[in-house]
Amino acid sequence: MANTYDLIIIGGGPAGLSAAIYGGRAKLKTLIINKGTVGGLVNTTREIVNYPGYGQISGSDLMLDFKKHAESFGVEFLRDVVVSTDFSQEDKVIKTKKVKEFTAKAVIIACGSEPRLLNIPGEKRLQGSGVAYCATCDAEFFKGEDVVVIGSGDQAIEEGMYITKFAKKVTVIVLHDKGILDCNKVSAERAFSKEKMEFIWNSTVEEVLGEESVKGVKIKNLKTGGSSELECQGVFFFVGMVPSTQYLKESGVEMDKRGYIPVNDLMETNLNGVYAVGDNRVKYLRQVVSAAGDGATAAVAAERYIEELNAFKTDIANSYKKVLLVFFNASNTESLEFSSLMEELQREHNEDYKIVKVDLATKKNLAEKYEIKAVPAVIVLDKGKKVKELGCTMDKAKLKAQIIQLL
Repeated sequence: MANTYDLIIIGGGPAGLSAAIYGGRAKLKTLIINKGTVGGLVNTTREIVNYPGYGQISGSDLMLDFKKHAESFGVEFLRDVVVSTDFSQEDKVIKTKKVKEFTAKAVIIACGSEPRLLNIPGEKRLQGSGVAYCATCDAEFFKGEDVVVIGSGDQAIEEGMYITKFAKKVTVIVLHDKGILDCNKVSAERAFSKEKMEFIWNSTVEEVLGEESVKGVKIKNLKTGGSSELECQGVFFFVGMVPSTQYLKESGVEMDKRGYIPVNDLMETNLNGVYAVGDNRVKYLRQVVSAAGDGATAAVAAERYIEELNAFKTDIANSYKKVLLVFFNASNTESLEFSSLMEELQREHNEDYKIVKVDLATKKNLAEKYEIKAVPAVIVLDKGKKVKELGCTMDKAKLKAQIIQLL
């Protein structure tokens, strides 16, 4: 029982922490499994100026506040790596590298993303010996040296400017024509004004040079096709991110060709009780604020899903009477009138069966379970198993005859 939870969140970045806050506040027994430092890649962000209410704060400090908030609601944390999952049953199973097994009624996937590799010669071999992916983590190691930055998006330019605090010179390799960067205009203007920052346009890096450590890069001009070498002691790659979803390949969770998880407005995946939030899902904006919103949405949806599961066990599966599930929609007049008629009939035969009303707007999982496509609909259950589906009619006598026959 110690490893049994209502809600397990895989990943402790802003999306996972936000989900944990909502889960803990809803009195769900909640666990975050995170492979590294809680906060994820946000910890490497030196300055955040667009998170509402903070003005300016470091990524690590913001994530510390998120973590403290989650802990105040009793959320548990485990530093471990998820290696496999089984989402095929009502109780989801998660196994970790430390040979631990956990079960949960609902799971939120919030494992984020990681830097994309160019896989050019020398890149992997010299990782940690001059090749880096995080300026906040590694820039100070290049004090007084020449550094190359690959990429021109927000992360590349902002991290490049941070590196200038330590390096003698930062050279940015850009695919586009002179003056065109992929970052926001404010960052571009600041970068162009940096004396220690230079740009090489219409170019890409073909190879990282060096035996024991980085000695330079081989650059190819995309217009002329010519190659040249540039001496440097460090190379920072900022060429995009890839989702950290490799461990889900056999899980049954639907993913696109890049490994991102498509979800609906409730952050639901294709599997009941499994949600995806933050940078590992298909989305338009990947920022701390949007990740936090994802987490809140998923946790509320998971709470309602769990409530529905618990209600099914209490009100339906464990009932000694036959149960009539009456499916209706509050915006459908016909289904409301029909459910009222069912209640009227129940008052005449209250000792024989019980009615459980199911609003499709709030309890769609039961509708999916019994393949209800339209309302009104009535499913007869005996100890949770479907016995029959009644023909819905507003003729009281005919409806009563059906009920008496099944009893």
